[in-house]
Amino acid sequence: MGQEIDLMINYPRPKRNVKGRGASKTDIDRALARKFGREFFDGDRAHGYGGFSYHPRFWQPVIPTFQQHWGLTSASSVLDVGCAKGFMMHDFAELIPGITVKGIDISEYAIQNAIKDMRSHVEVADAKSLPYPDKSFDYVISVTTIHNLDRVELNKSLQEIERVARLGSFITVDAYRNDEEKERMFAWNLTAKTILHVDEWKELFKDIGYTGDYYWFMP
Repeated sequence: MGQEIDLMINYPRPKRNVKGRGASKTDIDRALARKFGREFFDGDRAHGYGGFSYHPRFWQPVIPTFQQHWGLTSASSVLDVGCAKGFMMHDFAELIPGITVKGIDISEYAIQNAIKDMRSHVEVADAKSLPYPDKSFDYVISVTTIHNLDRVELNKSLQEIERVARLGSFITVDAYRNDEEKERMFAWNLTAKTILHVDEWKELFKDIGYTGDYYWFMP
């Protein structure tokens, strides 16, 4: 198993009204969000992002952290599992010219509305069955994605990440360390089907044979 390391440390942290969101969210909101369509990305804030558009302030501060951690160069290749509209991929390509970036997402809407320069590099696909041969990419990244699967499907997605990554990987998942964080996590969550204590996640990684790096999302 890899490192517990926050490679997202420089991602902007907005202030979140977790209690307010938890009180206002309904099962209908969650059902709409889990379709990962227009409503989730560009619909009402009640069931998603409330508008999902590119801004360099989000991913450009993060890319150098990945670059330093893995020693990424123009010769490197990276797959983004759960790439949405390809914003992180765009910034990888902009900040590390020549790097190979590809992305998959379950959302047809996100892929159809991907940022222009990444449209030829993204495709609709399932994290449980990545459409690439073994060891196709130096590194695989999956940020707040695989926890949207149930346990059986999630296990398969981890095995798939392990299969296509040649040198390493990094994932983030919804998690908690104590009862207070658990309450906040479940109040905030719209889409995750698997939310575990950090120790349970580590045990799962060990059981599955996941050897990549990992960290947690906590609102």
